[in-house]
Amino acid sequence: MDVRDTYRHNVLTSGHRACSGCGEAMAARMVTDIIGPDAVYINATGCLQVFTTHNQQSAWQAPWIHSVFANAAAVASGVEAAMRANGKDTPVVVQAGDGGTFDIGLQCLSGMIERGHDVLFVCYDNEAYMNTGVQRSSSTPHAVRTTTSPPGRLSEGKHHLKKDVISIIAAHQMPYAATATVAYFPDLKAKVEKAMSLKGPRFLQVLSPCPLGWNHDAAQTIQVSRLAVETGLFPLVELEHGAVTGVMRLARQRPVEDYIKLQGRFKHLFGSKGGAVEIRHLQALADARIRRYGLLEADTEWTTDTANQVQRRGRGGYARVSKGESQ
Repeated sequence: MDVRDTYRHNVLTSGHRACSGCGEAMAARMVTDIIGPDAVYINATGCLQVFTTHNQQSAWQAPWIHSVFANAAAVASGVEAAMRANGKDTPVVVQAGDGGTFDIGLQCLSGMIERGHDVLFVCYDNEAYMNTGVQRSSSTPHAVRTTTSPPGRLSEGKHHLKKDVISIIAAHQMPYAATATVAYFPDLKAKVEKAMSLKGPRFLQVLSPCPLGWNHDAAQTIQVSRLAVETGLFPLVELEHGAVTGVMRLARQRPVEDYIKLQGRFKHLFGSKGGAVEIRHLQALADARIRRYGLLEADTEWTTDTANQVQRRGRGGYARVSKGESQ
């Protein structure tokens, strides 16, 4: 590619059929533009695959392969092995939703990491099976309304907690794993660049709000995404070889209600005694995550307030965890 075109080329271009305000489309545009067109992208079945490749059309301007729901990591393993056998150093990137990562794709993902394939796996986490009608997944937060976890006499929505997939992935002792969100682009950019600078299996979980499934205004996608971080429900962290090496400190903790009141999927929790109990439960979960990662005590000048306002180099904006320090 001509160097003059490098800042005009979008790997995911116009013409796709994503909903207005789709966090997954935003995240995929951001991630793939940072990586560039000189990579092979493997896409698990899901929203991203469907809205970008409708009816023999494609919005992708890079080599792109559609895998089935469960085996994107296995397909990527084969592509990476073939590239290596032919002496090519072409990056291999998997894109999947939470269904293809937390649930049906977890076994293949674990195998890919255990074998040490040089692949970046990106999970666009929209917290349910959105493409097939907003069914709950193991990424769906506690007490959320979905079509398969409706609130009623016996429950206030989904019974179970959201799976802590970043800890499961990090337990493989892989070179790099991190969480990110569309609300903090400098943070996302730094993490993608860090991941691409390394060899071996890497993992990135990007929170990607879905206006349809979360039932929030399409114009509020970034605001909702930011509040997930500011409440402590979705900490922004980095892990290398299983150890926490960086966190983004909270300038201050926002109450969980600020986050959930914007989303219709939590609407049933307001105005009932049982719902009030679940809101307190969600607040306790957020508080526990803040304590676990030290998000209010981390020693750094960078916080959620300044992360998007300052030009940064490299991975600035994180609290570094010194060797031997427990997290």
